[in-house]
Amino acid sequence: MTASGTFGYGLEFADLVPLDKIGGIIVKGTTLKPREGNDYPRMAETPQGMLNCVGLQNKGVDYFCAHIYPQIKDIGTNMIVNVSGSSPEDYAECAARIDALDRIPAIELNISCPNVHDGGMAFGVTCSGAASVVKAVRARYHKTLIVKLSPNVTDIAEIALACEAEGADSVSLINTLMGMSIDIERRRPALSIGTGGLSGPAVRPVAVRMVWQVAKAVRIPVVGLGGITCAHDAIEFLMAGASAIEIGTANFIDPEVCLKVSHGINDWLDAHGCANVTDIIGAAC
Repeated sequence: MTASGTFGYGLEFADLVPLDKIGGIIVKGTTLKPREGNDYPRMAETPQGMLNCVGLQNKGVDYFCAHIYPQIKDIGTNMIVNVSGSSPEDYAECAARIDALDRIPAIELNISCPNVHDGGMAFGVTCSGAASVVKAVRARYHKTLIVKLSPNVTDIAEIALACEAEGADSVSLINTLMGMSIDIERRRPALSIGTGGLSGPAVRPVAVRMVWQVAKAVRIPVVGLGGITCAHDAIEFLMAGASAIEIGTANFIDPEVCLKVSHGINDWLDAHGCANVTDIIGAAC
């Protein structure tokens, strides 16, 4: 699948890659109300990755339902909406409106958002915060519920277990790691708000470790992501226990990367006498 925020709504890539050959497209973050996002600059290149503080810029769920959904509902793959919010009630209301859309089979909850009722601390960094969002959404959303976990925690497995206990159907990980870059000529942070989310190959070893930990702790499927650029990277995640993978930052470099990784996995399986990808899922656990 393509990771949220790196592939738009899929439409932007339609002239570059056959969208129906991708296992799923997770569209950019959607919130209950429109958001302008953060001031520029909000992206910065780093060694083996990038920082971003886009700030969930989008036109809101009602705009998505009225204008984007009609354009993407007939794309021949799994169109999944990434949902964000500032309170459990916001998440739940946004999810409920998407629940009514027949051709959206799942949502992915971004629980790395700040909780406006708790001093700005991200929901996903505490078991209680994560559980509160999943519980609220589960009560109003009836299709597949994936929860995207923050890596900026002490024990990601306990967060995953809290989400599972409240009805998550799957967890995806990792979201971006918090990072910072400084423009030494301007003597100021490279990003407008100072810090941002680090993604790309630099985070992959951390992501593989966390997927391995979570896959051993929960009974629900795990989706792995973080710095995947080739089939070798993806196979690491599968062997760590992921049942599926998402590719994010690499889409900016090569729009066909998802197809190349898929073909590469198949080639590796054939070369190693594996009948199916399930033969290697969790092999290293």
